[in-house]
Amino acid sequence: MNMHQPTRREFLKATGLAAAAIGFPTIIPSSARGNAETPPPSERIVMGGIGIGNQGGNDFGAFLGNPGVQYVAVCDVRKNVRDGCKARVDDQYKNKDCAVYNDFRELLAREDIDAVHIATPDHWHALIIIEACRQGKDVFCQKPESLTLREGALMVAAARRYGRVVSGGSQRVFEDYRELVRKCWGGELGPIKTINVETRNLSQLCNLPAEPVPDGFDWELWLGPAPWAPYNGKRCSGAFNTFENAWRAYLDYSGGDMTDWGAHHFGGATYAVDVRELQPREVVYQEQDGRPHLDFIYPNGLVITHNKPGKGNLEVEGTPGETRAAKPIPGYQAKGGITADFLHCVKTRGRPFRDIELAINTMALCHLGTIAYRLKRSLKWAAAQGRFTGDDEANRHVDRARREPWQL
Repeated sequence: MNMHQPTRREFLKATGLAAAAIGFPTIIPSSARGNAETPPPSERIVMGGIGIGNQGGNDFGAFLGNPGVQYVAVCDVRKNVRDGCKARVDDQYKNKDCAVYNDFRELLAREDIDAVHIATPDHWHALIIIEACRQGKDVFCQKPESLTLREGALMVAAARRYGRVVSGGSQRVFEDYRELVRKCWGGELGPIKTINVETRNLSQLCNLPAEPVPDGFDWELWLGPAPWAPYNGKRCSGAFNTFENAWRAYLDYSGGDMTDWGAHHFGGATYAVDVRELQPREVVYQEQDGRPHLDFIYPNGLVITHNKPGKGNLEVEGTPGETRAAKPIPGYQAKGGITADFLHCVKTRGRPFRDIELAINTMALCHLGTIAYRLKRSLKWAAAQGRFTGDDEANRHVDRARREPWQL
C-alpha cells in the first residue's frame, strides 16, 4: 500500500485541478488563488510563528500581510494569544486552516513549513533556532538573538551546517542609523578612530512572590531552560521595560538594557564603523569619577567605547582633514523592511542584512561588556576559541546552566 502523505503544496495543486475539472462556480477570491500582486499558494513561502505576543505580534502582522507568504501555524504558551492569532490568519484566508501549537517542537516537525519567525523571551532563542535549522527551516529571530556567548557560536554553526537562512530582527540597525552610516562609509568623517555606545542597566535577580498560574498558560514551558521559579505576571510580562516588571529586566531570561537596546545600538555602531564581521580582542574596564565605562578594542585597532563620559550615543570620532575612500553601503535586498529582506533571501538563498553571524558579533559586545562590568576588570577575548585568555573566572560566564531536558 502506498502510504505517501501528500504535502500541503501537492494537496493544494491537486484539489485546485480537481475543482477546475468538476466545474465549481468561481466563488474563491482571486487573491486566494493568486493574481498579479499575489502568488498562488503553491509558490508562497509557508510560514509559522513561535512566540507571537508584543514584538512577535508585530512580526506576525508583517509576515501575514506579505503576499509572498502563506501563513499556516502559530505557537505560543498562552492559549488566548495563539487563539487570537489563529483567528486573524483564518480571517485573512477565509478558512479555518491555521494550526495552533503550545509546544514549538510540534510546529517545527511539520515538513510543509519553509520558515519560522521567533519572538520568545531571550532564554529560548538559541534552542529554538538550532532546532529549526536542524528541521530544515529558515529563521527570522527577534533580538537579542543570544543570551550567552556560547549560544551565539552554536547558532552560527547550526545555520551554516544545515544551510539555512537565519536573520536577526533588529530593524533599527539600518533604519535608525543610515545617515551616520552614509557619512562613515562615504568618507565624510575621514578614517574612523572610535564610536561610543550608550545603554543603561544590566539585568537583575527576580524575587517576586508566587501568584496563581492563569488558565491556558503553560508556565513550565515558558520557563523551559531557565531556573524554576514561581509564576508571577510581572516576571513574564512582555512589556518593553528593562528595569523591572518584565522579563527583559531579569537575569534568568535576558540581559537588561545592555542586551535589549544594546542589540540596536551596538549593531548600529559596528555597521557604521565597518566591523560587523569581527569581534573585539580585548575589553578594557575603566572608571572615571566613580562611573564605569568600557573600551572594546578590535584586531584592526578601531575602538568602540561604552558609556564613555562626555560622549553621546553613536558619537563618532573621525580624522578631520584626512581622506578615506568611499565604499558601497550594504543594505536590505528587497523593499519592505527587514522582514522583506529575510523573505527575499529565503527565495534566493542569499545572506540577509542581519545574517545571524553579524547579529551574533553584535551580541558578543553586549555579553563581553556585561561580564567585564560584573567582574569589574578588563578581559582578553579569543573569539575563534570562544574563551577568555588566561581567565578561568571569566570563562565560567561564557555560558550558563540549563534545566533538563533543555540542553545545547
